[in-house]
Amino acid sequence: MTDHPVDLDRHRGMAAQKATDLRRALADVEANLRELRAREADLESRMMTVPAASWPEAAVKARHLLNLYAASLPAEDTRHRALVAALFDDFARLSGDS
Repeated sequence: MTDHPVDLDRHRGMAAQKATDLRRALADVEANLRELRAREADLESRMMTVPAASWPEAAVKARHLLNLYAASLPAEDTRHRALVAALFDDFARLSGDS
């Protein structure tokens, strides 16, 4: 018996090493996605329970909702995509962010 760890990757082929790396990367992405979804759910919960105190705060809620709507639009729905983009431009112009 030895106290030195065995480098198992050295005994496997390159394809097996790449497959392991891909599984690890996928697991990291999935974990990050779960965390992102939980944070988004928390944000939306707060948006629903805390009323906006000003028009800019209401616009933040509207931007979030419009982003969700735009993400669900089919790629060929250019008319509604342009309308959402124009509304974002209006928000920026009216809030002085332009």
